[in-house]
Amino acid sequence: MPESPSKTIAIADAASVARVNMFFRLVWLSIRARFGERIQPTDVARTTFRVWPTDLDVLMHMNNGVYLSIMDLGRIDLMARSGAWPRLQKLGYYPVVVSSTITYRRSLEPWQKFIVESAIIGLDDKAGYVEQRFVRDGEVYARAIVKARFLKKSGGTVPMDELAELFGLDPADHPLPEWVHEWSTRAALPTRREPAPSTWEI
Repeated sequence: MPESPSKTIAIADAASVARVNMFFRLVWLSIRARFGERIQPTDVARTTFRVWPTDLDVLMHMNNGVYLSIMDLGRIDLMARSGAWPRLQKLGYYPVVVSSTITYRRSLEPWQKFIVESAIIGLDDKAGYVEQRFVRDGEVYARAIVKARFLKKSGGTVPMDELAELFGLDPADHPLPEWVHEWSTRAALPTRREPAPSTWEI
């Protein structure tokens, strides 16, 4: 049965509030990046957050989807405080997530403070890989791996050698862990120019 109009409006309002919440978090990160501690691209960026009511699901813990949005902010913080983000913006380059995987260990509850740790763990010939951890009181609550590429606003993909230079990274010093390479290969979908029929094998 279709949902009632009032319920649909309530869901839409909640989504709007959540987007505003993320916007203010982004503004705060921008201020922090300008005046906060500088880091190297090879460092672990530690970004502090708190669970707000707009982050919660019906079970009163942080919604699984919110983790992904907060991970975006963690990666932005890594790029901003390392100085890479302004250079990328000047060149008209921007990141896109190709694939990601996350494992949840414990729930984050209302008003709890937590830290998102973000670090580049490897490069291949097409993408960079970032590990991100949700940490509270020194304990890992969730861990994710994100595969990302950088695109040009003018069109096309930023070559990895140019990207590595912008970040001050030597690809030889950041070999991709074998298990991450295997996950990336198995999770890959055909390119946009190739057919990708929805065929189930179950």
